[in-house]
Amino acid sequence: MCHNNVSAYIGIGSNLDDSVRLVQKSIDLLHQSEDCIVNAKSALYRSEPWGFQNQPQFINAVCRIRTNLKPNELLDNLLQIESKLGRVRGSIRFGPRRIDLDLLLYGDIRMNTRRLILPHPRMHERRFVLEPLVDIDLDVEIPGKGRAIDLLQECQDQGLERLDP
Repeated sequence: MCHNNVSAYIGIGSNLDDSVRLVQKSIDLLHQSEDCIVNAKSALYRSEPWGFQNQPQFINAVCRIRTNLKPNELLDNLLQIESKLGRVRGSIRFGPRRIDLDLLLYGDIRMNTRRLILPHPRMHERRFVLEPLVDIDLDVEIPGKGRAIDLLQECQDQGLERLDP
């Protein structure tokens, strides 16, 4: 399977420390990565916590990259950036975090392994993913689910606030 110059979408979130700076720094580090070029990034959004409620609000964004990396190699790259920015994986699922980088879409690939599920599970139900995704690509399709813009119309409001133009 050829992965030459594939478009991938990365969801980014943070709710600890200087979240705006951490989200922006993660995009910078991704762009500086070998075999990755960030070619679009959404506005920043503030959202209510999802899952575990007793935590600060999140800052969220989505960026689109072009990459020659295979899906698992790209995942490794995302985990390295998280680590570089001080992410320590805690025991609370959906709990507070300095930075979270999720591989949302990788071309039109569908895969389900212990390590990686594409498209990202539940992304089609989360306004804090769909709205920034539609910011950068009105026509993006989520394989097996449909167009992101259509899914956004069905999505429950989750207290999302756009921070910049």
